[in-house]
Amino acid sequence: MSVFEVFRRERAGAPMQHAGSIAAPDARFAEVYAREQYGRRGESTALWLVPREAVDEIEDFVDEFDLKYRRVDGYSIKERLKEARAAAENATRSRDAFPAGE
Repeated sequence: MSVFEVFRRERAGAPMQHAGSIAAPDARFAEVYAREQYGRRGESTALWLVPREAVDEIEDFVDEFDLKYRRVDGYSIKERLKEARAAAENATRSRDAFPAGE
């Protein structure tokens, strides 16, 4: 018995989504089972059937280009504001310590 992963599209233009898994003796039976389970009531406009061993899991997400600003959890505006305020305060102190024209 082989396990197949089924992906389906609910309507035209929608992304494919994982619908479930099917255990079948071969690909032909898996296709019949998938059509019966996910397509007979017209709830899907497209089906993908993939053997489970063909699915690769990606475990490490290395941020090689340091694009933390693209992720909500990786970019802290509070930290940037704190740095900007400190820089502005230092610039004001430097300007006040050496007034122009003296």
